[in-house]
Amino acid sequence: MIQTSISLAIGAFAIAMVLTLYRLLRGPGVVDRILALDTLYVNTIALLVLVGMREGSMIYFEAAMIIAMLGFVGTVVLSKFVIRPDIIE
Repeated sequence: MIQTSISLAIGAFAIAMVLTLYRLLRGPGVVDRILALDTLYVNTIALLVLVGMREGSMIYFEAAMIIAMLGFVGTVVLSKFVIRPDIIE
């Protein structure tokens, strides 16, 4: 029963990732693309946690933690770039 639920959740997050990738590529503005990238990070983290639960391996949880840290830093850097586009201070 739990394996079926996890498999359905994995499928739902995979569909969400495809739709988010569409928004990332076709977004009308830069802010929409940054939000789509942030959502893609969150969906990837959720997918890795679900796969880790299904497989029973801790390596997926560690990968999810690394992606969470990189996603946070990436979102902050891109947001700062949108506010002030000059890179060299």
